Amino acid sequence: MYNERREQIRSLLLSKPFISLKELEEMFPDVSGMTLRRDIEYFEREHEAIKVRGGARSMKFITTQTDDSITARMKENIHWKDSITARAAEFLETGRSIFIDSGSTLQRIVPYVPNDRFTFTTTDPVSALELCKIGLPIVNVVGGRLDRDNQTITGLQATRFLSDINIDIALLSPSGLSARSGFTVGNYSECELKRIVVEKARLVIILMDSSKIDKSLPYTFCTFENIDVLITSSALPEELAALAAENGVRVINVEEENK
Repeated sequence: MYNERREQIRSLLLSKPFISLKELEEMFPDVSGMTLRRDIEYFEREHEAIKVRGGARSMKFITTQTDDSITARMKENIHWKDSITARAAEFLETGRSIFIDSGSTLQRIVPYVPNDRFTFTTTDPVSALELCKIGLPIVNVVGGRLDRDNQTITGLQATRFLSDINIDIALLSPSGLSARSGFTVGNYSECELKRIVVEKARLVIILMDSSKIDKSLPYTFCTFENIDVLITSSALPEELAALAAENGVRVINVEEENK
């Protein structure tokens, strides 16, 4: 009965993105709520679900990817990504805990990092290796599941790791920005990681080329209320510019600065 119950729960996790504890209690009326919570914890340990308030989210749906692969994105808007990351590097400070996001934009910051005693934490193994080559910086890599398509670390272990560290300065890159949805990504697990970073950081800097403007993906990790600086490659549309101004966000347009 024990194995049969867990197989039924596993089937649910493979068929839908969320199952509630109430739903499980109705399915198994003779099983206590405590036992069903232990079942959820079992699937969390097996990396098949993430325990959330009121139930569990299926990892099958959490890891579904709607962004283009990093291989494709690395070839796009290279000039502007270099200009954006060069500007972002000016915000780096020694003696601070600095988080560097994964992605095609942030990978290009490495050539602009001085050989000094910075302390970096990143979810991007490629950036971690390149940062180590500089010499003096200390580099921490977030542990967890490696998403091969996007060269990033995700999953429950990664969220737990980030929950336990302090972050002063966070450099983050979204997949889209819209007035309605804010800063968005296409992967739920990545969204959860970015949310944790935004909540913990003293200074939140968003790096984004103009191709992300007026683009909305499924998961919002923050809005203008949560950030301090936005570095982009063109002027923002009027509605977005107004939101930035209302929330005291410093907008740096590298196209305008480079004229």
